[in-house]
Amino acid sequence: MTGTGWGKIMPQEITLDDIWKLFQETDRQMKETDQRMKETDRQMKETDRKIKEISMQIGKLGGRLGEFVESMIAPACETLFAERGIPIHRVSPRVKAKLDGGRHMEIDLLVVNSDTVSLVEVKSKLTVEDVQDHIRKMEEFKEFFPEYANRKVIGAVAGMVVDENVIRFAIKRGLFVMVQSGDSVHIANEASFVPHTW
Repeated sequence: MTGTGWGKIMPQEITLDDIWKLFQETDRQMKETDQRMKETDRQMKETDRKIKEISMQIGKLGGRLGEFVESMIAPACETLFAERGIPIHRVSPRVKAKLDGGRHMEIDLLVVNSDTVSLVEVKSKLTVEDVQDHIRKMEEFKEFFPEYANRKVIGAVAGMVVDENVIRFAIKRGLFVMVQSGDSVHIANEASFVPHTW
């Protein structure tokens, strides 16, 4: 019986030339990988730059949208409050005050007559949190604006987009709610609504 000759199977001989070619191929692949990583890094930096730019534009748009909403609400205040038996003498946008200790307050729209002051918070999309913040503002108003200490202070919130639950929440807290309806603004409260006074 002739053997298959296990001992005769020899490993293929690797030459220095083979090793050199392997080294060169590995080096080439590493350089390609490095180049791809640099390109990926460049693309990520460019993406980050674009995201920052878009965020800034959205921030500016949000500010402009807020101004647009205020410009719709301000002229409507006089008519809407008058319909509720509250005559209006002056509507002032973006009224600010500061106190010691770095405390400050900004009122989107300050609506005034001889015995009543209304603070109107205006948002493009009004949320429950906005309503809660406005109520805190109402509670501190006379501290920031002592010249109105002898007047009734009432509150209102307004928005282009206001969910039903937010409307109900604000009304339960004693605030008027102004909402956009087509090209106009109306008060969502029932005619019998009596606002909370501060």
